[in-house]
Amino acid sequence: MYRAIATDLDGTLLRSDLSVSARTRRAFDAAEDAGLLVVLATGRPPRWIPPVIDQIGRRGLVVCANGASVYDPARDELIARTDLSAEVAAGLVADLRAVFPDAVFSVEQGMDFGIDVAIRDLRPEFARKLPDATIAPIESFLDEPVTKLICRLPRSADLTLPEQVQAVVGDRGLVTHSTEPSFLEISHPAVHKAVTVERLLEASGLAAGDVVAFGDMPNDIELLRWAGLGVAMGNASPSVREVADEVTETNDEDGVAVVVERILTDGTG
Repeated sequence: MYRAIATDLDGTLLRSDLSVSARTRRAFDAAEDAGLLVVLATGRPPRWIPPVIDQIGRRGLVVCANGASVYDPARDELIARTDLSAEVAAGLVADLRAVFPDAVFSVEQGMDFGIDVAIRDLRPEFARKLPDATIAPIESFLDEPVTKLICRLPRSADLTLPEQVQAVVGDRGLVTHSTEPSFLEISHPAVHKAVTVERLLEASGLAAGDVVAFGDMPNDIELLRWAGLGVAMGNASPSVREVADEVTETNDEDGVAVVVERILTDGTG
């Protein structure tokens, strides 16, 4: 019997309309009643977590920014951060800009979000939809540590963009993506979802074999590989399906609930 659930949000626990279905809510309530711990592990910044908590209820701490931070919804504050140093972040921006001159950079810094002023010229309609963002020259943000550096490249059918960006970044950071491969997220090289989930669960005496994990995008790969049972969504990208132990239904078909219900019924993965 598994003792913990670790799940991604967008494209996984959440339906395409960003809702949590009644079935999924019931499955998670039943899991917690049976003694399973639930950990949400997302690429989202902490400021985007409260709407999910309103739907699914408080389930303890939330792993955010692909593992670079841990958010406590009950206190509405971060309790842990693993940042890129200001010096490293500035170097990455300079090096990436030299190779990808059309890149637009933004930064997650704890609870704050800053985006380069270039967004106003390149994506004016997008810039108007960022009420919680500070828009300024990217260099103005790089005197402080960066939780997540985001590199937006022009939309392209080139699926090798993440590898190209990782080649420039080298061992200074870990490049992944949770949407399209032209929207890349760079974090401290020592963190990803699995590392931080493991750290949280160790406090409860749980190990990888006790965990069933769910995900759909490349930023979930380490988590699915680490867990005792790694489950890819039916809508998951091919790279995620390849590493998963099984593939469930899509997020719009309550694929997470399908597996959780099965585990609670017969104790199998």
